[in-house]
Amino acid sequence: MAADIPWRDKTWGAGTFLGSLPPDAAQRLVRSGIQRRFTAGRVILREGSTSSHVFLLVSGFVKVTTSVEGIETLLGIRLPGEVVGEIGALTGEPRNATVIACGPLIVSQLSRSEFDAFLRQRPDAATLIAAAVTRQLRWANRRRMEFAAFPAHIRLARLLAEIAEVCGRERSDGSTELLVSLSQSDLAAMIAIAPATMQKALHYLRDRGLITTGYRRLVVTDLANLRSIES
Repeated sequence: MAADIPWRDKTWGAGTFLGSLPPDAAQRLVRSGIQRRFTAGRVILREGSTSSHVFLLVSGFVKVTTSVEGIETLLGIRLPGEVVGEIGALTGEPRNATVIACGPLIVSQLSRSEFDAFLRQRPDAATLIAAAVTRQLRWANRRRMEFAAFPAHIRLARLLAEIAEVCGRERSDGSTELLVSLSQSDLAAMIAIAPATMQKALHYLRDRGLITTGYRRLVVTDLANLRSIES
């Protein structure tokens, strides 16, 4: 169990599960769980396992993946304030995805019974969980529509703009650094393109001064134009 964490200093986005709860309710829920820390690259939930606990993401980001015919596919990124493992906890079915820490991660771990009791006590929280699942499905559907409608560089630009808006930190020069460590393979999996096509798409965006890249590091230099790129 990790050392005590100053929860009152933590903030979560308004659209996240914890950020949508009244602050006192969110902090009570977080404090009721087991405090745990994970390092970058650590698997915190594994697809197919029968564990039933949930993790509240106090700080740090995770990526959610699944295996399709032996190939890892990135399903999305979860932010501080969100909950992971909720579907398995609520249904009792094996985990349907693997969750991996993208960097230093602090979580609060709740048992299935603890989480279920909280949702029964607070119908508003149960509604938030349903809304979160709906957002995840909407996000996946939007990605699928973009696969058919746009070339690779536009799909990548839209994905990076979306990640920058929710997982980015503005720098003094006006650029936005992505706070999650994502490889080219991760990004390619999210928009369903081959590695070679990903390299060409990155090259296209770099040449137009929209991004700069390094090893598992990406900076958006022109978010407005990245978001609106058409050709």
